[in-house]
Amino acid sequence: MNKAMVEERHTAPTAPTLPEEPPLDFKNKYLESLTLIERLHRRLLDIIKDDFERRGDQDINSVQALLLFNMGGQELTAGELKSRGHYLGSNVSYNLKKLVDMGFINHERSSADRRSVRVCLTEKGKQVHDLVDEIYNRQLKSIREVVGLDTDELERLNKALARLERFWTDQIRYQL
Repeated sequence: MNKAMVEERHTAPTAPTLPEEPPLDFKNKYLESLTLIERLHRRLLDIIKDDFERRGDQDINSVQALLLFNMGGQELTAGELKSRGHYLGSNVSYNLKKLVDMGFINHERSSADRRSVRVCLTEKGKQVHDLVDEIYNRQLKSIREVVGLDTDELERLNKALARLERFWTDQIRYQL
C-alpha cells in the first residue's frame, strides 16, 4: 500500500458544510414581510366583505367576489384561475360550483377536451366585478394622501414582490 492510500484511509470524512446563517436582521425583515403579505390579503378580504355587508349583499363572500373581479372579462378554466394567480385557495372547484349555482358564472365544457370546463362572468358576475372595482377606485383616491405611496414606490414594491414570487416558484419547481 502506498503512503497516499494509507493517509486516505486514516483521514476522517468531513461533514458537509452548512450554509452560513443569514444575519438576524435580514431574517427578521423577511419574516416581517411574510406576515405583512398574509395580513394584507386578509385585510383586503375584510374590506370587500365589509363593503358588501353595508350594501346588504350577503349572497357572496369576499373570496368569491375577489375571484369574480380577477376573472374580469376572461374565459378561463379552473386550472388557469389558479395558475394565473386569480384564485389563492385550495377549493377553487367548490367556489366555482357555488358561483355557477348562484348565477354569477357561466360554465361550458370544452369541445376539444370534455374534462375541461371554461368559465366566464354572467351579467350578475359582472356587477360584482364592478363593485370590487369601485372599492379599489375609492381607495386610489386617497392612497397617496393617507398612506403616502406614489406610483414609483408601488412600482418598486411590485418588483420586489414579483422577484420573491419567482424565487418561491423556483423553490417548488426545481425543488431547491
